[in-house]
Amino acid sequence: GFDHNAQCLRIVTTLERRYPDFDGLNLTWETLEGLLKHNGPVCDDAGQSAGPYAGKPFPYAIARQLEIDTLDAAQNAGLEAQVAALSDDIAYDSHDIDDALRAGMLTPQQLAEVPLCNKILRKMSTDHPHIDADRIGYELVRQLITLMIEDVVAETFRRLEAGGIRSPGDVRAAKRLTCGFSTAMAAAEAELKTFLFANIYKLDAIDRPARAAGTIVADLAALYISDQGNLPEEWRKGLADASADEIARRAADYVAGMTDRFAIADHRRLFDVTPELV
Repeated sequence: GFDHNAQCLRIVTTLERRYPDFDGLNLTWETLEGLLKHNGPVCDDAGQSAGPYAGKPFPYAIARQLEIDTLDAAQNAGLEAQVAALSDDIAYDSHDIDDALRAGMLTPQQLAEVPLCNKILRKMSTDHPHIDADRIGYELVRQLITLMIEDVVAETFRRLEAGGIRSPGDVRAAKRLTCGFSTAMAAAEAELKTFLFANIYKLDAIDRPARAAGTIVADLAALYISDQGNLPEEWRKGLADASADEIARRAADYVAGMTDRFAIADHRRLFDVTPELV
């Protein structure tokens, strides 16, 4: 299976080629660690896969990286990476709501079914009883972001104090993540995600283009694996005597580096029919 986190690590350690003495980018240990573990430790103390990879083999890029440097894979990531992971959640939630409201796929009345949003909307109706419809969505998103950030800051300070954490080493060795939502906010955010999955992500208008995009990616990967002559010349180097695994890896690297527009254009060049992503 393809893993975008692992592929990110592969890009910055192997695929980028800018220096005469080594492949990859000249990144700090902490940056690589953050890329590897921003969702938590990836192995246990015995070196067995854990966290998001529990019970499964490590993705290729992660396995290769751990042969070179363990990056303390059984410990937590640093605080910066933990903040980045939560920021990702907050950004997804808030901006997907913003997009859905502006596209007419959701209404504030529907969002009032979600306790976290209901709390904001009720206060808004009290503080701004004559607010126009367009501004309701913007204010909802703004206050939602503020609520979640304030909760993360307060909870993180609480965990720092409760855990006696005084150094980056303490953060990595802690039994739980230092940066996080409070128990109440974590439950509320999970409830919001459940609502968004049911009311946005699984809608046919969203799901159909996603399936079409999957078809484009699968078609391209299969073609490049079966006939490497369709790859650009610089991507065919060294493939003459390559194993099937090496060929598949090269095809995956090439497709993973495509923008949406480039993938669609290449599919149209190589296939008779290309799915419309609308």
